[in-house]
Amino acid sequence: MAQRVTLRKRQPYNTSSNRRRVVKTPGGKLVVHHIKKLASAPKCGDCGEALAGVPTLRPRQYATLSKRQKSVSRAYGGSVCAGCVRQRITRAFLIEEATIVKRVLKAKAAASKK
Repeated sequence: MAQRVTLRKRQPYNTSSNRRRVVKTPGGKLVVHHIKKLASAPKCGDCGEALAGVPTLRPRQYATLSKRQKSVSRAYGGSVCAGCVRQRITRAFLIEEATIVKRVLKAKAAASKK
């Protein structure tokens, strides 16, 4: 004979937020455990890779964390991964070098005209 299992929540519909699992307790009773949704890891804003050093939680749980747990102590820490930050720094350096070279060439051309 099948045992009757009562729901703990009032919501009767089989939605993604109302997943449940029937578990047998040590006392032999069947009870319903409501399963929480799986969290997805925070992603890098540039490449979409999961960020290292930031915990994978549901959005509301980040409100309970301190600032140091939500980010990494680096430029763009907690929003962009280390590889992308390195690329940004390299790109900015190369652009700056290119502008300096242009300025030097322009000065040489002006000097040779005189």
